Amino acid sequence: MKVCAITMVYRDYWALSKWYSHYSAVLGSENLFVIAHGVDEKVSELCPNANVITVPRDTLAGFDKMRGHMLNSIQDGLGVAYDWVIRTDADELISLDPAHYGSFDDLFRTHSGQNALFALGMNIAEGHAVFSGHYSKAWAVKRGTHLMRHGITLAKGATFTLPRGVYLMHLKFADPDALDNANAHRKEIANGSEKGLPGKAWSEAWRHSKRFLNKLAKMPVVDWDTASAEAYEQITASPFKDEIAKVLRARSIDFDSKTVLPDWFSYD
Repeated sequence: MKVCAITMVYRDYWALSKWYSHYSAVLGSENLFVIAHGVDEKVSELCPNANVITVPRDTLAGFDKMRGHMLNSIQDGLGVAYDWVIRTDADELISLDPAHYGSFDDLFRTHSGQNALFALGMNIAEGHAVFSGHYSKAWAVKRGTHLMRHGITLAKGATFTLPRGVYLMHLKFADPDALDNANAHRKEIANGSEKGLPGKAWSEAWRHSKRFLNKLAKMPVVDWDTASAEAYEQITASPFKDEIAKVLRARSIDFDSKTVLPDWFSYD
């Protein structure tokens, strides 16, 4: 079973270091592909044994659409050499519950008949985790299956497969300094003059972060087994087929409680 991981990054150094450490440990650094969005020698310094590909940053017009097309094309190319391609943002790590899977090989062999896999998403902040429908994303694909808007493009045979024991840790809120730096970059991009740039989630990045952290502080704590089981049932019960955008994805369900990660979780 040959598996690789790919991400695209711009200055998100703290998250990139976590991404590289995490996936190097489970896949081997030679199977990691980092797309640097603009010339940046620090990317190679942080990912010394990965395959770093630099792409131009001379225009940001159609930002998300351009990045999506580029990454789908690159992952299709990698699919010639690899059975599965893992694709996440630099601040997203996939973790497997050892009670369900001993390795990514175990997971992919179990689901060899599928073309894509989703994960149960959560935001990590201040020592807690909050489950999230928005981040219950598609993250692994075979060649020819494309990622779009946190899901997969609707095509013949497209299925919403979210195995138990597979989690996506979104680290955006996990480190205060990294969050401030990332928010500054997002605001800079979203407030540019070109067309097709990210919307309010980026232009008002600090406001969105403050709103989430304020809500987090007031949330009751629920034990991991209860919280994860409830989140899994809700998110897998009603995946959303967007017939207009032609995307299959999880519904953006919000949860009003937080939980503490089990000991087997780690992003340090």
